[in-house]
This record gives sequence, structure tokens and C-alpha cells, in this order.
Amino acid sequence: MLAPIEKSIEVPCDQKTAFTVFVEEMHTWWPLGKFTLSAMNGAPAKTIRIDARVGGQITEVGSDDTETSWGHIETFDPHGFVSMRFNIPVPNYDGDGRTLLELTFTSIDTGTRVDLKQSDWEAMGDMAEGVHGGYGHGWVMIFEGAYAEACAAKARS
Repeated sequence: MLAPIEKSIEVPCDQKTAFTVFVEEMHTWWPLGKFTLSAMNGAPAKTIRIDARVGGQITEVGSDDTETSWGHIETFDPHGFVSMRFNIPVPNYDGDGRTLLELTFTSIDTGTRVDLKQSDWEAMGDMAEGVHGGYGHGWVMIFEGAYAEACAAKARS
């Protein structure tokens, strides 16, 4: 059993903004040219769409307009908590395994603490260990870097 990946950051914007930036504006901060199926196939994705509701789909729109499911929202409690079944598929991946990604948004004096937990790696089958390692490194750049900067930019505007 692989341990969950857990990350916590503090962002200088209010709880509602932090939640909105993560869920409804992912396309503005996610590295479309690096961490997408389209990018793995040679061209940046056009966007990421999230239907912000329970059961809502998380969809990558590739450079050629191909739509790829990254998962769906399981729990949606604006502006405090969201959980989703989540995985960016790699080229030629034909499975439907999805990890559980949970985010908690807590108001603090200086803005919002955002806690990320990604678990249920066993859903990825034989790929679990490699995917776990990739996300462990990827969340540093994506969550601690790009997402945190997007929240800071919102706070400055």
C-alpha cells in the first residue's frame, strides 16, 4: 500500500478565491504544455474544463480538440472542500483507474491554508508506484508553485 501524498500551502487570498482558482480556473495555472496528455503527445493542451458540481467531469481539451477525461468530482462543498477521482492518463493508457484527490480550504489570518491529499494509488494497478512518484514531484511544481502563484496574483489584483 502506497502512502498518500500530502501537501499544505498557505496562499494570500481568501478562502472563496482559493477554492475558485483551484476548481473553476485550473486552466489558468495548470502547466498545459508540460503536465497534460496533449503535451506528452507533442503539443500543449488548449484548456482544462471542470464542471464544478458533484459528478462533474474534469476534461482536458487537447491541441487537436480531443477531449480526455481526467476524472470527476465526488464531493463538492464550496468553498471548503472538494474531492475528485483524478488521474492524467499517459499515452496509450487504456485503464480507468483514478486516485482520490482531496482538497481542504481553511481560512487563516493571512489568507487560506490549502491541504492536498492524494490517495488510493492501488486504483492505478501496475502503474501505481510510477504514477505515485511522478505526482509526488509534480505537485511541488503544480500545487506549491503554479497554483500558489495564481492565488497570489489574484490577491494582488
